[in-house]
Amino acid sequence: MLSDIGVPGFILLAVLALLLFGPNKLPGLGRAAGRTLREVKKEMNEIFGDSPPPSSSRKHVEAVETTPPAQAQPEPLPQRNLPE
Repeated sequence: MLSDIGVPGFILLAVLALLLFGPNKLPGLGRAAGRTLREVKKEMNEIFGDSPPPSSSRKHVEAVETTPPAQAQPEPLPQRNLPE
C-alpha cells in the first residue's frame, strides 16, 4: 500500500502535514508517534514472547539509577585587578 505513494506523493503529504499542524507542532507529533510505535512493539514482543521478561531489565535500570552521580568541582576564576 505505501509503495504506491512514491516521492511526489510523499512530498505532498509532508506539505499537507506542515500546513495542517505548523512547524512548531511537527517535532512533538513525530516524538509522540515514535513513542506510540515503541510501546506497540514492546507489547507485541511481550505477547508473542520474543523478549526477556521486563523484571530482569528493570532490576538493571534500578541499580543504575541508585548510583549517585559524580560531582565535579568547578575551578575558581582567576582574579583580575581593575584600575581605579
